[in-house]
Amino acid sequence: MTAIDRTLLPHTERPRETVLTNARIVLPDSVLTGSVVIEGGWISDVQPGGSALPGATDLEGDYLIPGVIDLHTDNLERQVLPRANARWPSRSALLVHDAQVAAAGVTTVCDALCLGDLGYEKDRVRTFLEAVADLDEFAGTGLLKAEHFLHLRCEVPAPDMLELVDPVADHPLVRIVSLMDHSPGVGQYADLDRYRAMRRREGMSEAEIEQRILELQTQRARLLAPNRRALLARLAGLSVVLASHDDETEADIARNHEDGIRISEFPVSLPAAAAAKACGMEVIAGAPNLVRGGSHSGNVAALDLVREGLVDALASDYVPASLIEAAFLLATPSQLVLASAIALITAKPARMARLDDRGRIAPGTRADLVRVRLHDGTPVVREVWCVGWRVA
Repeated sequence: MTAIDRTLLPHTERPRETVLTNARIVLPDSVLTGSVVIEGGWISDVQPGGSALPGATDLEGDYLIPGVIDLHTDNLERQVLPRANARWPSRSALLVHDAQVAAAGVTTVCDALCLGDLGYEKDRVRTFLEAVADLDEFAGTGLLKAEHFLHLRCEVPAPDMLELVDPVADHPLVRIVSLMDHSPGVGQYADLDRYRAMRRREGMSEAEIEQRILELQTQRARLLAPNRRALLARLAGLSVVLASHDDETEADIARNHEDGIRISEFPVSLPAAAAAKACGMEVIAGAPNLVRGGSHSGNVAALDLVREGLVDALASDYVPASLIEAAFLLATPSQLVLASAIALITAKPARMARLDDRGRIAPGTRADLVRVRLHDGTPVVREVWCVGWRVA
């Protein structure tokens, strides 16, 4: 997939020209104090210095960064189930999710939805099916603030995964497909004691937990390999980006690379991330990991990966607002220059998702822009434009 056809973009009615001036514009390799000219939803010019035009919008010295591109967020699932046993109507959840990502400065979002049941949330499949239908309904209406794509999170050992993938693999909104394995004893749940503690919090008895572990490990031994082969065969030749998920070992990376997977998202160990980079794969780390100062599940700290030069992009995972905050946290003399930090949430994910019309501030690119002010070191999103239209 390449750039999206301009005729399919939201917000078909736009001001003919908008000038944003007196901004600290974060360019791909520098920061320029100047002005940005928007025409018809696209950037037509970037100029140093202020603009004297009476209709120009004064950004008062705030930062102007490209619209954020989130390759993986579970936030839609969180809106569908804001509390345990309190399922929210799907369409309403989508609209809330859309408003939240836009308010966080995210103008392009890949909604990550699970395909395959390993017994974590029984209604996840329903969430996936309803979300696809909702996105189809809203596509082209101009009613969504951000541009939405689909990220299919395929639970490879699940018995229902293949039948769920098959009807949507060719869907025009599918941008990324990731291969997951959340079986107990591997990847994210390699620590079985942590897995048992999680199940206890859900109210399962010790006997039920041990039975569930045995069932899932037996199922994995039976289905993982054939399901993986069938999934990769189904996706072969399609214009989708393939990613692996929660890689733990160098062997995981080697297998994924051999199968043509070129992105490792959220590797759980430093050796896995290093192996991914060594063989030419790109690494996505979780922005919440950076903001919180470490992994919520005991895995490698994203900051350690950044310091080793092992991170190509950040994704929000479960907190959309974490992306801009994480980028500005990294923009310190001991970490990254601001332009490089912002690229982790804009230009680099755009390239990884093959969206060459966005992710940077330059003439001829989409006018996806975010105005940010630092308040005592904390970045505050003040205004957001998507294809030249102010959405937050």
